[in-house]
Amino acid sequence: MMLLSRWIKCRRVLIPPILTNRFIILVCSPFSSHQSFVPSKSISHCASINGITSKDVAMAFRDWFQCRNDALLDRIFEILASKDEDDDHHIASRAAAELQLSQLGLKLNEEFVLNVLNHGKDVLSCLKFFDWAGRQHGYNHTRATFSAIFKILSREKLMSLMLDFLQTYAIQRHMHNVRFYDTLVMGYAVAGKPEIALQLFGKMRFQGLDLDSFAYNVLLNALVEEGCFDIVDVIFKQVSLRGLEDEITINIRVKNLCKQNKLDEAEAYLRGLERNGSVVNDRTLSVFVDALCKKNRFEEAGRLVEDFRESGKVRMDHTYGIWIRDLVEAGKIDGAIKFLRGKQFLEGYVPDVFRYNILICRLLKENRLDDVFDLLMEMKNSKISPDRVTMNAALCFFCKAGMVDIALQLYDSKSEFGLSPSSMAYNFLINTLCGDGSVDDAYRVLRDSVDQGYFPGNKTFSILADALCREGKLDKMKELVVIAQENNVVPTDDVCVKYIMALCKARRVEEGYLMLGELNRTHRITSKSMYSTLIRGFNRLSRGDMSSRLLIEMQNNGHTPTRKLYRSVIQCLCSMDNPENQVFKLLEMQLSLHEPDCQVYSFFIDGAGHARKPELARSVYEMISKSGIEPNTSSKVLMLQSYVKSERIVDAKVFYDDLSKEKRPSRKLYNALIVGLSKVNKPGTALEILREVREKGLIPSLECYEELVRAFCSIKNYEMVVQVLDDLTETGRPISSFIGNFLLLHSLTSKELYLAWVQSRPMVRETSLSDSLTLRELVGLFSGGLKVGQYLRNLDEVIERVFPLDVFTYNMLLRRLSMVRQMDDVLEFFYEMCKKGYQPNKWSYDIIVHGLCKCGRKNEAKRWLNAMVRQGFEPTEVTRKLL
Repeated sequence: MMLLSRWIKCRRVLIPPILTNRFIILVCSPFSSHQSFVPSKSISHCASINGITSKDVAMAFRDWFQCRNDALLDRIFEILASKDEDDDHHIASRAAAELQLSQLGLKLNEEFVLNVLNHGKDVLSCLKFFDWAGRQHGYNHTRATFSAIFKILSREKLMSLMLDFLQTYAIQRHMHNVRFYDTLVMGYAVAGKPEIALQLFGKMRFQGLDLDSFAYNVLLNALVEEGCFDIVDVIFKQVSLRGLEDEITINIRVKNLCKQNKLDEAEAYLRGLERNGSVVNDRTLSVFVDALCKKNRFEEAGRLVEDFRESGKVRMDHTYGIWIRDLVEAGKIDGAIKFLRGKQFLEGYVPDVFRYNILICRLLKENRLDDVFDLLMEMKNSKISPDRVTMNAALCFFCKAGMVDIALQLYDSKSEFGLSPSSMAYNFLINTLCGDGSVDDAYRVLRDSVDQGYFPGNKTFSILADALCREGKLDKMKELVVIAQENNVVPTDDVCVKYIMALCKARRVEEGYLMLGELNRTHRITSKSMYSTLIRGFNRLSRGDMSSRLLIEMQNNGHTPTRKLYRSVIQCLCSMDNPENQVFKLLEMQLSLHEPDCQVYSFFIDGAGHARKPELARSVYEMISKSGIEPNTSSKVLMLQSYVKSERIVDAKVFYDDLSKEKRPSRKLYNALIVGLSKVNKPGTALEILREVREKGLIPSLECYEELVRAFCSIKNYEMVVQVLDDLTETGRPISSFIGNFLLLHSLTSKELYLAWVQSRPMVRETSLSDSLTLRELVGLFSGGLKVGQYLRNLDEVIERVFPLDVFTYNMLLRRLSMVRQMDDVLEFFYEMCKKGYQPNKWSYDIIVHGLCKCGRKNEAKRWLNAMVRQGFEPTEVTRKLL
């Protein structure tokens, strides 16, 4: 593990340490072999001696990548793709590209040209090379190269281009040293124009000409692909009569039967060839195996593979490869790996790079990194030349395995071995770099990907945008938005909100407002959260004028502001010059948008109350009656709270009494008065109101009792706390978690509450004889007045019988036990808390780390600190000093 800490950030490690250690040693050791693994303890020791770093691992992979045998082919296509034909100087550019090709000293022949064409992914570059090669001295295209370019055009569905190509060829037939009609027949057949190909074939026969075996096979294959089965049978007879049937023709016969779903007939045909001593081609067998797999007949396909293997007459490499591919595509990855391992061990079978790639990519998708590791090492040690897919898969592997520093080093060295990252590799690298905190590198990779014609997927874009906003890299975020727009990518609402939030946090609210305007101009539906974020941003800058404008604009766009948002805008307006004018101006605009109702007025009363402007709130309140509307209970409560928040207690009582004279006060009204007085630290007055209410036979809300308990505890008037609790008990209401937790919290720091309770009414018994305790006894336990003793093992259950548990309760419990240095019991209750579904918070972890340090168990404390940090929490300053 010490080696890992040098080059893998712990929070990104997604694989077991033993895998990472295995990987380092096997990659970097000159004596490594895939078949023999060193035990993990030895590996760690060896690694620490050798001082292996991420740079060593990256270098080992660079060496492997540089040995690949298709680097020359990549260079050819790099030259061909380097210039755009739409360039104003395309003639000069084309000449320069052809000069660079000539300087490579290529030895042109049929095999090399076919390799180039098969390697190419860009059809235009393939056409450029085909054209250039055909004009080189000493080389002439063959039917095979023509067939290859036809297939490329057909595969890309560029039929019109292909037909133009054939027409040009017909005109310039003298320029090509190949059989003219053969080429045209093949071309039109591959182009999906079998009727023209057959017309040309008929014209040839009329002139006494005939196709050779190669052209016949191309024609037959095209007819099979087009489903012209009746004509195929006729052509097959012609081929047989002329004695031109070869292994490729047999292959096409099998494909023809498979295409018609005549699989039993195809199998009989193949087994008949075997019995007659005919050579069954490996590729022919693979066609039939593939057809069985496509019909989900894997058992039959497996038996066929084994039967032909046992015959010893067929080279099975290609069939094995197709069998592995089909198993993987069907999701039978374990079966594919088992088959591969068996053939490697018994027959020395070595898959080609394409089969390895199929396995690796599927295993990566399933996050089976152990198996990916094994296959990569197998390829490296077997000196199998990697291709672009392999290199991209390796890059993704390092990202998924948490070794992003190695992935980045390989990426930065890509020009050395011709790595062209795929869109998936770009996405993986950007995502992992963002998660690793390397946001600048992630942004650099994104810019590179855009230059290469890739723009990341929506998820990757959102991850990068979130990272840039989180770290305040707003200039880069601005560039990212521009790049997205240039690539016709519309940022999601979530991204826009985070960007606007980041701008507001950086006090660049005007830029956020401009972005909102841009979204509106593009007819983009702007979300409610965008407006809310901007309003809060302008509020922080005391720009109530802009907040008001946005509030109205928000409603015009169909969004309904919350009371909290109204409140924040009105509070901001109240902090400006002439607050009354500002507030009434906004109120007037609001009333123009809606029919007058109490809710609109209530929002303004609430806002003015929170801004401690009770006169302004009263003015709005009186406007309700003037508008011909009867104030509702909510308006009355908010007006009452406005007086209380400003500590205008006399005015609040007068207002309450006036309402009480009109009719019996509503429950909400007296609850609001009691709660409000308690919150402004006037619990004595609040208790008087509560007693008046109780004398009238009314029962205040539980919140009233909670706030009274909190207020009296805050001034340490525990005698009154006991009286409030007694009254609560008389109402028959249960003890809430809030009250229970608050009492336990005060009990942890002092015995005064417990003593006040005992003095008010002596306890009948010192402790309960059963597993049940009263709230007073719990206070005694937590304050130290009673011994924990017999309740230790199920103390949480004992508490739960008194009031409902929550995370805060468990934290009090952990704290109480840690105070008496019973840390093993603390850990036990922590695990019990998690087991019951309670999510530990910052204080849960801090209590444990603090307690372990106090007990001298610092190594254990550091392990818990690491777990705490991984959860995103930081220890308190007091706990940090103990470490």
